[in-house]
Amino acid sequence: RKEVGDTTPQSEEAEARKKGPKPVVRPLIERRGKAYRKVAELIKAEKVYTLAEALELATKTSPSKFDASVEVHVRLGVDPRQADQNVRATVSLPNGTGKTIRVAVFAPESEHASAKKAGADVIGDETFLKQIEKEEINFDILIATPQYMPKLGKYARLLGPRGLMPNPKSGTVATDVAKAVTEAKAGKVEYRVDKQAIVHLAIGKVSFGATKLAENAKAFFDSLSAQKPSSI
Repeated sequence: RKEVGDTTPQSEEAEARKKGPKPVVRPLIERRGKAYRKVAELIKAEKVYTLAEALELATKTSPSKFDASVEVHVRLGVDPRQADQNVRATVSLPNGTGKTIRVAVFAPESEHASAKKAGADVIGDETFLKQIEKEEINFDILIATPQYMPKLGKYARLLGPRGLMPNPKSGTVATDVAKAVTEAKAGKVEYRVDKQAIVHLAIGKVSFGATKLAENAKAFFDSLSAQKPSSI
């Protein structure tokens, strides 16, 4: 007796013919463009490269038409859930990041002139706070003085997820506003460990060349080594 839902080999074949042949899934490398496949041939998957070799390859194997960023990703032997192992710090890259950084300053009016002279792109006032409220955010780094931080507290829900909330550890809560602006413009960047215990940082652009990228990488690794938790 045939039950509802029962199938026969013949009916399954007929159904398969209706659906047509299964699509052939090509390997990922074959789905890439010609330029990508060409430079990929320079990389040997089984080889462990030195930093110098890796950076040299990075400058030669970017298939992008734009000036791509070169990133470093480091897995740490820490537990980010532990407060004393939640690595977070800043480093000044000697050759900058290659990016045009827009810096905003939220500070007393007495600091405005020096901040502007140092290169600040946005000087914050009450109008500035209203723009944040509307999520009209046109800056990459926000620097504030300690006495102005309470005014930013209500905007933490908007600034925090974007990594824009000023913080003493990142040097963005500062009494010397002009110095903080100068450092931010010169290539001072923040890094922090993520939930998977990995630190990610862009150390420059392909156009920098291997030597300048190596100098930036060294500065980053030196800084990262100095952040080793005492409990590790």
